[in-house]
Formats: sequence, structure tokens, C-alpha cells
Amino acid sequence: MQLKAFVVLASVLSTALAHTRVWSVWINGVDQGDGKGQYIRSPPTNNPVKDITSSAMSCNVNNQAVPKVVSVRAGDTVTFEWFHDYRNDDIIATSHKGPVLVYIAPTSSNGAGSVWTKLFHAGNDGSWAVDKLLNSKGHHNVVIPDVPAGDYLLRPEIIALHEANVPYSSNNIRGAQLYMNCIQIKVTSNGSKTLPSGNSFPGTYSYSNPGIVFDIYAKGADMTKYQVPGPSVWSGSSGGAITRAAIVTNPTPPSGGGSTPAPGNGQTAALYGQCGGTGWTGPTLCAEGVCKAASEYYSQCVPA
Repeated sequence: MQLKAFVVLASVLSTALAHTRVWSVWINGVDQGDGKGQYIRSPPTNNPVKDITSSAMSCNVNNQAVPKVVSVRAGDTVTFEWFHDYRNDDIIATSHKGPVLVYIAPTSSNGAGSVWTKLFHAGNDGSWAVDKLLNSKGHHNVVIPDVPAGDYLLRPEIIALHEANVPYSSNNIRGAQLYMNCIQIKVTSNGSKTLPSGNSFPGTYSYSNPGIVFDIYAKGADMTKYQVPGPSVWSGSSGGAITRAAIVTNPTPPSGGGSTPAPGNGQTAALYGQCGGTGWTGPTLCAEGVCKAASEYYSQCVPA
């Protein structure tokens, strides 16, 4: 009995040490700084949401407006940076395998109702999206689509499946663990692609969904058959990726209540291509590797 109690306690402690939330965002490779409670509607802890019928499914348990926004334009790349307890730590436990997703909704909705549109998802294409996220130091991104000007919420999400072989509704000490935060952005360009919406949190996911209930330890199972929950990615989305932000040196500092993106067109430079420097107006993101300054006038994509 003592051994069994120890194993249970170790499991609980391991789970408690494995959680995650969003620290900051990067715009075209420019770090917007610690966003917790500033431009991120941050939950008070890094604990997951497990009850998918809860109102916390929209923006987690602290869905209240925060004082700042991050200003972006269509074509800008927004990179989300996840963390566990502090920046550049272990991000999330390696056991917490599962998909990574991003949704968008008008801020005026406060995330309530059928207002969410999926911009990106990644499941298992031979490796789990969370494994890729760990390799990219907790970074993944979306490109801002050509939507009308206005205020929006971006909702990055991680679904950890290590205990998802049974639904939470059947066993509340197991079930999928969902991590989501909402980031307040202001789109300053004025595009013509109206969001189709049509998805709600709670509501979009159900316990009959194979993407919510899934056994990642099933012997002989093909993990690439995993179905990411929710709708298909919107056809008007400009896409996204799980890759580390291409760091831009000496960026223009943020001012006022918003943030100023660095020059760049949301495209990516090839490995060993130019990605920055004084007067540079080309890509500031790297398709591979990281953007490193060689001088004030030239930055290059080099292996991470």
C-alpha cells in the first residue's frame, strides 16, 4: 500500500510540474515583452481546463479584459511563447503529447457564442505537435489573415493527451488537459476576408470527439490517424507553423498601449538568407534556424 501511495503521489507531483501558459508574443521576430495580465488574458495559474463544458473553455478561468493590445497588420507573423514557471524553462512535460491549435474571434464577443474561427492546427504527422513545440523552445505562430480592421482575440491552445484514454466526464482525475490563453490584438490594416465564425467554447469539443478521447499508449496504434478536434482550418487563413521566432535585434521599442512590429512582410528567409539589418525591409522570419545579427547592417538565418 505504501508503494502504491508513493506511485500515486509521484504521478500527481509530476502532473503538477508539467503545466503551461503563454508568456509573450513576438511580432515579425520582435519580442513584445512579458504579456501576462498586460495584453494576455492570463489565468492565475498554469493549470489546465479539463471540463470541456465549462465557460473557462473560451479564454481560460480569467477571461477579463487587460489594459493593452498588440498592434498587427495582415501578413504579420504572431509567435506565441509558452512557459511553465519562468521564461525559457521546460515549457511543458514531454509526456504531454498532443495537438497545437490557434483560433480567432472578435474582442467585442468576449469569446462568448459561435464566434471562433480556426486559423491553424497541427496533430501528429509522424511526431506530435507538442514535441515540435518543445524543440522550438515553446514557440509556434500564425500569420494574420486579411481580415477587417478591429480588435480580436487570438486563442492558442495545447491539448495534452497523456490521460485522455478516458473522458473527464467518466473519470475526473483523468481526461484530456486543455491549455488556452487569449491574446488581445488590434488589426490596423483593413482587409476584406470576413471571419466565418460558427464555433463556440464551450460547445465545439465533445467527449464523443476522438480528438478529445484518445489513447496515445495504445499498442500498435497509428498515431498519425489522430484527428485534431474542432473544425477544419478556415480557408481564408494565412497559415501558421511550429517554429521558433526569428529574433530581430535592435527592434523599434513598443510605445503607448500597443506594440510596434518590426519591418517585414510576414514571409520567411531561407537558411543563410538575410533576415534583418539597418534599412532591411524583407523577411525577418527564418524558414529554418534563427535570425542572428552579424553586424548592425546584416542579420542572417543560421542553424539554431
